[in-house]
Amino acid sequence: MRNAQHIFDELLVTMVWSGDRAASEELARRWHPRLLRSARRMLGEDDPAHGVTQDCWVAIMRGIHRLNNPARFAPWAFTILRRKCADAIRNKQHQRAHESDDELPKIAAPGDAEENLGILQAFVMLPPDQRLAAHLFFIEGLTLAEIAEVQDIPAGTAKSRLFHARRKLKAALSGDTP
Repeated sequence: MRNAQHIFDELLVTMVWSGDRAASEELARRWHPRLLRSARRMLGEDDPAHGVTQDCWVAIMRGIHRLNNPARFAPWAFTILRRKCADAIRNKQHQRAHESDDELPKIAAPGDAEENLGILQAFVMLPPDQRLAAHLFFIEGLTLAEIAEVQDIPAGTAKSRLFHARRKLKAALSGDTP
């Protein structure tokens, strides 16, 4: 179901297509916090999330004219972000593989200080594919079809990931074991 926010985003995309710089800035103002929050969730660290989100915006602005349907902006933008985060994770793994054995990689605590610690810990314990599906559904409000598109999986698989994530989150938050 499309609401006024989705329709306004569609309008902004069409205005960006026509070269409206103010519409580009407004689209970025509206979407940057959501993309940054998702990047933090996927990467588990704040500093890399900022850089990845900036790279994502560069890719969005370069490729927005190839977006065929402005109503598909959300899944399209999150797909770009997912790919940028995957690249960042691969690069970090490559760097770790080349670090000397006596250097230990630093592990930062994920998330924002404002978030409820119990929910954050439950999210961190989810497998990455379920964590992304849960984040996109609960935090970003994407539909199952959009989550499937972002994760490049069938809708049934997205539904299954969300089901298992929901079950594990409920168990973790209630103190049960999944």
